[in-house]
Amino acid sequence: MDKALQTMIDNMPEKTGKSLEEWTKILKAKSFSKHSEAVNFLKSEYGVTHGFANTIVALSKDDIGSDKDLVSEQYQGKEGLLPIYEGLISYIKTLGDDITITPKKGSVSVIRKRQFVLIKPATKTRIDLGFKLKDKPTTDRLENSGPFGTMCTHRVQIFDLKELDQELKDWIKEAYEKSI
Repeated sequence: MDKALQTMIDNMPEKTGKSLEEWTKILKAKSFSKHSEAVNFLKSEYGVTHGFANTIVALSKDDIGSDKDLVSEQYQGKEGLLPIYEGLISYIKTLGDDITITPKKGSVSVIRKRQFVLIKPATKTRIDLGFKLKDKPTTDRLENSGPFGTMCTHRVQIFDLKELDQELKDWIKEAYEKSI
């Protein structure tokens, strides 16, 4: 953590009347869907300056575990797919320490310098795994991007953890290597 941010956190109780932990509890109870809604709430309801409000919201998202919540919501009613998701993430993390895993409302983006894999629970029984593999020919298994459109060049439909085989791992690794 940089020095300026740490100073801001240390000064928070004096400048805003509450500690970061107290603000996080307030925001968690409200569960805002947008960053800007939470910032505006802190400014209007508590008179917090924009700089502090923005910092509080950004830091409280980490504490609230919003990424984990987004993944949980994606797999609600599709819990049978979680072992596949976890297997994919586990393998992807072995590729390097320069990977960012970013859950969104309906999918999880896996990014190096740019997105190279997109994981989406498409149905109750299937995960769609999107790839960025420019100029790679399609096969029966490695299809065109389908519903992903321009976000990906290819898609693999995964119904079972056994399908996380060497061929699939090789495609994931190739997409990772091409994403620099």
